Amino acid sequence: MPMAHAAIDFVDKFGREASSTLDPNRRAELGQFMTSSAVSRFMASLFDYWPNRVSLLEPSAGTGALIAAFTDQFFKFSAQTSELSVTAYEIENSLLKYLTATLQIASEDERCSGNISTSKIIERDFIEDGALEMSFGRRPYTHVIMNPPYKKIASDSKHRKLLSEAGIETSNLYSAFLALAVGLCDEGGEIVAIVPRSFCNGTYFRHFRRWLLQRVSIAQLHVFDSRSSAFKSDKVLQENIVIKLIRGGRQQAVKVSISHDDSFADYDEREVPFSRIVSPDDPEQFIHIPTGEAEDKPFLFVSSLSELGLEVSTGPVVDFRVRDHWLDDPNPGAAPLLYAHHFSGGQLAWPRKTKKPNAIWINDATLRWLFPKGWYIVTRRFSSKEERRRVVAYCVDPGDLSYDHYGFENHLNVIHARKSGIDPTVAKGLTAFLNSTALDLQFRSFSGHTQVNATDLRNMKFPAREFLETLGGWADGVGTPGQTEIDSFLDLHNE
Repeated sequence: MPMAHAAIDFVDKFGREASSTLDPNRRAELGQFMTSSAVSRFMASLFDYWPNRVSLLEPSAGTGALIAAFTDQFFKFSAQTSELSVTAYEIENSLLKYLTATLQIASEDERCSGNISTSKIIERDFIEDGALEMSFGRRPYTHVIMNPPYKKIASDSKHRKLLSEAGIETSNLYSAFLALAVGLCDEGGEIVAIVPRSFCNGTYFRHFRRWLLQRVSIAQLHVFDSRSSAFKSDKVLQENIVIKLIRGGRQQAVKVSISHDDSFADYDEREVPFSRIVSPDDPEQFIHIPTGEAEDKPFLFVSSLSELGLEVSTGPVVDFRVRDHWLDDPNPGAAPLLYAHHFSGGQLAWPRKTKKPNAIWINDATLRWLFPKGWYIVTRRFSSKEERRRVVAYCVDPGDLSYDHYGFENHLNVIHARKSGIDPTVAKGLTAFLNSTALDLQFRSFSGHTQVNATDLRNMKFPAREFLETLGGWADGVGTPGQTEIDSFLDLHNE
């Protein structure tokens, strides 16, 4: 008799049908996207722990794709006497028929032999239930597999209050689901999730990272080289990662893997010391995912900005707050007001005719927001998804601006020396390095979004001052070196 189809064989069909029937506004409200069979199989393949009693939680089950992939692995690798219980949360009524069908097919698989002891669907809010379970100290699950919803949580919402009472401070549903899953998992339990990588850095997720790293070890991190491949059928542009965590596990080297897309045809992996994932001296506990050639040039990443005697600030001029002091054109008694659009092709293009002002009056109301004349480095805080580099830096040369003060608008980051100008040779060298491929790869190792925050730059490492001076002297001789020229110079000096 031929073998019956496994539940995983129906995943993509169910997903397509469900996506076509789910109202787009409702999907946006839920913040949920379907997981393909390829991604589901990969995620399920990461589990190694197969005790006699397996208790699986899927807190955002959808059509059951991840459950189907997990049960397929369970049948392959667990002992014949093992028991599997499945708890699936799903609040979207239109998905329940697909989820029910998936669980039914799984239970009828001829490999089952009766060892799925229980399988239940819970049509309630997972955050409410999970926070309540945590308050009682319950940790009933050995395994969690999840593709949680992606949506911001309002600071005054019921969810935010429940999470806070459970000791979890976070601002997005996906990190809330992940935290609750960890909280409900028994010691040694494994959690595999596909989530945006935005939690890896930034101040918004600082508390969440600390909370998480105190309770789990990171076993594997997988990145997709193509930012849209994981959910390409849903046109999702978030940069997602697959992460495997072990509750209470002893932290060892981390397996870091990469593939271009969800075909996994070019899958590659390597082991990386945990100290290169989370630096032991980083108070922010940024989570790096080192996959690029920058890791082979450690001499380029030895000094923080503070160790170089530099600081970085978000541009202090919020233009709408100083509207009464705007000037379309520069005048005596005013300061240039520099925006991102004033920097183009590595050169300053100021003034420019736009809807925005070019200058700001210097007076008692504005002086505290201005910097004195000098050499500065600016980077744009936001880049487009299409740009080759995340970090785009420009050098402000006082020879190009014969004014006593400068204003930097809020969409720029400004590197300075205690709110004064910096050494010109260092400024040119650091600007060149910020525009290098090595720096771009290093930045991408912990940041999956297009924002470049002052905190990110503050926590990064740069070359030693002596090397920056060498690089700056070379850049001064070249004029305005392009990325290829900068990369070639760094390759020649690879120690």
